[in-house]
Amino acid sequence: MSLARAVLVTVQALCNGLACTPPNPTKPSTRYHTEEMYILQIAPLIFKCHQIIAYGCAVFEVLFYLRSIIPLASPAPMVTSLICLPPSTANVRLTPSFLLGVLAVVLGAYIRLDCFKTLGKLFTFDLTVHPEHRLVTERFYAYVRHPAYTGSLLLVFGLAFSHLTQGSWMTECGPLRTQGAALFVWASWWLWTFCVGISRADAEDRQMRKLFQSEWEAYAAAVHWWFLPGLV
Repeated sequence: MSLARAVLVTVQALCNGLACTPPNPTKPSTRYHTEEMYILQIAPLIFKCHQIIAYGCAVFEVLFYLRSIIPLASPAPMVTSLICLPPSTANVRLTPSFLLGVLAVVLGAYIRLDCFKTLGKLFTFDLTVHPEHRLVTERFYAYVRHPAYTGSLLLVFGLAFSHLTQGSWMTECGPLRTQGAALFVWASWWLWTFCVGISRADAEDRQMRKLFQSEWEAYAAAVHWWFLPGLV
């Protein structure tokens, strides 16, 4: 494993952590769309899981790197075996898929952080209506109606490409070494994320149409796409 991978996986985890931290608390009295299935309501909890997984993978990969360059005898072999020692038993390495994943997470984090800044106090992880709510149409909202979800999809894409492909700690010596395990996790993760995005985007559109009427209709006519211009 290289120093470059250790550094990049740390940068990736930090970017993901920033993008998955709520910029504002949720007031229960301002929530809407609470009738959807519970599994689709737990997005804030899943974001917390994203943080834990990304930080956990970063910690284990950095420990793996440090142990590979400092081959000292372990005082607690049972503990060090958790990071897949000796290093020669696994090939954790820098791969094109890992680099693509890091780039996706950094881009996704940038988009989400820009959305946090653009919406200010209006941005919460739960669907809410603020007393001073307004229709935001600038920055990334000028190109798609739900750019924060675009950022979320990029985060999931990036973490999956970095940690659920060959060369990662998770698949080389972590809990997803079994053939097909990473693919199952990836498919389930993507399906849940896409379903949540569709459900929340539709609910937000209906709520904004109700609040802003003709202003929203004009905005929706100008900005057709939810997440990706020309695709979704």
